[in-house]
Amino acid sequence: MHSKSPIWTSSAAVLLLAVALATAPARAQAPAVEPNTKLAFPPTLGGATLSRSGSEGSGSSYQYVASNNMILTVDVYGGRQRVPNGSSHPTIINQFNDELAQLAQQTRGGLEKPAVSSACTYGPYTFRCVAFNAAGGPAGRLYGKLLMIGYRENFVKILIQWTQKSGQTAADADQVLNTFVPALMR
Repeated sequence: MHSKSPIWTSSAAVLLLAVALATAPARAQAPAVEPNTKLAFPPTLGGATLSRSGSEGSGSSYQYVASNNMILTVDVYGGRQRVPNGSSHPTIINQFNDELAQLAQQTRGGLEKPAVSSACTYGPYTFRCVAFNAAGGPAGRLYGKLLMIGYRENFVKILIQWTQKSGQTAADADQVLNTFVPALMR
C-alpha cells in the first residue's frame, strides 16, 4: 500500500477541490524547513507568497499563491518508507497514479487528463507530471498540473491550479513553475 499525501483545502478560488478537501482534519502549522528533506518554505518563494501550511503524521503541506493568483500546493510525505529519488522508479509511478485516482475521486469522476503521464523538467529536476481539468462552479472549469518526484527518501508533490475564468493557460502555469520549482528544490 502506498502512503497517501496530506490533503487540505486549497483556496476559495478553487471551488471544486475546496468542497472535497474541506473535510480534512485540522493540522498544526508545518515547519519552515521540512525536517526530512531539508526543503525550505519561507514566506515568499520563487515569486509566490505562503498562504498556509499544515503538518500531520509524517507529512507536511505548504500552500503558496503566485503573483498571477495561481495556487501552488506542495506536499512532502512518506518518511516511513524508503522512497527512491527521481521520477521514473515504479514506487514513484505507483504513488503518482494513486494521487491521480484520489484527484479523480474528489472531482467525482469529472477529471479529464491524458491517458498517460509524462515527464516535466523544471531546473535540473524531472518530475512525473500530468495536466488536467475538471468541471467547476461559477469560476468555470478548474485547470491544474500535478507533479511528483522522490526527493531525499520522501515524495514531493506539487499541484498548481487555476480557473477558466482567470483566463490563464498551461503556459502561464509553466512560467510560474519554472521560477518556483528551482527556488524550492535548491
